[in-house]
Amino acid sequence: MTKRIPDVPLVLIALALSVFGISMVYSAGQTDTMTFVAGLWKTQSVWFVIAVCAAFAASTASVRFLDWFTPYAYVITILMLLLTLAIGSGAGTAASSKSWLVIGGVRIGQPAELAKITVTFMLARVLANRREPPESLLELWHPALVVGVPWVLIMLQPDLGTGIVFIGIFFAMLFWSGVNWRLLLLIASPAISLVLAFSTRLWGAWFLLLLGLVWLYRPYLLEGIALVCINVVTGVVAPILWEKLAPYQQKRLLVFLDPSIDAKASGYHVIQSQVAIGSGGWFGKGFTLGTQKRLNFVPEQETDFIFAVVGEELGFIGVTLALTLFLALFMRAIRISSRANDPFASLIAFGLLASWLVHVIENVGMTLNLMPITGIPLPFFSYGGSFMLASWLSVGVLMRISREGRGRGDLAAI
Repeated sequence: MTKRIPDVPLVLIALALSVFGISMVYSAGQTDTMTFVAGLWKTQSVWFVIAVCAAFAASTASVRFLDWFTPYAYVITILMLLLTLAIGSGAGTAASSKSWLVIGGVRIGQPAELAKITVTFMLARVLANRREPPESLLELWHPALVVGVPWVLIMLQPDLGTGIVFIGIFFAMLFWSGVNWRLLLLIASPAISLVLAFSTRLWGAWFLLLLGLVWLYRPYLLEGIALVCINVVTGVVAPILWEKLAPYQQKRLLVFLDPSIDAKASGYHVIQSQVAIGSGGWFGKGFTLGTQKRLNFVPEQETDFIFAVVGEELGFIGVTLALTLFLALFMRAIRISSRANDPFASLIAFGLLASWLVHVIENVGMTLNLMPITGIPLPFFSYGGSFMLASWLSVGVLMRISREGRGRGDLAAI
């Protein structure tokens, strides 16, 4: 019989991140001109309690039950995403999107947050049922379909940030399942060609490298020819796509390279974020005392740009503490994944880790202008009930995998 011992380090890390995050949501609302944001920390606290209870409930479901229930959960998720496209609405900076499921005029949640978990489960099931990891592009059709269907529905909302998370989960789980890194690079090659096509020299160098990779990996002849042709087409089409973009869309992309070209509009968010973080110094201006925040210069400071509040008020020390907690969470998830009893559980743990990792890299990166602004939240920190619930459900699943894993007696104590 499985020992009912929770993974104490995992729970403590998640609790520390959540308390840290709620305190920063509270601080984000302490401005010179009070707004509705001032009371959001109370709502976030309620969601935190609900999420923790849900996590411990999820931890009671065995891995065998999760394996059985996964196809049903996946289908339900697809139906919810379709329903969201039909009757959904936006919120905040994404008011024009359809990411929230609305029933009777009440927003009840974002199905995309649930989809991150169910897609991870379904992809883990597909990969775990294979005797050997995929060795060719053709063998990837099933994993690609599992991720591709909900990815398309989410991009139609449109929600670029969540779409990026799905891509990260896909590549991370393929890697953990044993797929050769050369094959992973070949899969990603069309996207790389699209990005590098704006520089003829860079694209030419990449294309020569691609030919070398195709020769080294030696895929089936038709696969190799198709891959090279797709990359050529992508390189040719990229400049045409750029010309087809509306001026404001082009400006958003250019702002990522140089925010100063549109400092009062598209570049405003990241400039104010950089100023806030840079002004924090080593020790910050003090909890609730950030001037950029108090003057409401930092946009969406309780959600997308909450990391800027951490940097301004707690400085380098506070930023280091937050990132150290995230690193501890990632290392714990890797440990749980490596000690799982079967491939299905191991892949789930690594997929959930990948989801968190992409969120942290993209969110922190966009506050420093190292990544384009996509409106992606920071796990356990950004305000949002659906995201808090999804994050803690992931913790609950990891708790169960840890409990059933090899050496479970010492796993909870380390």
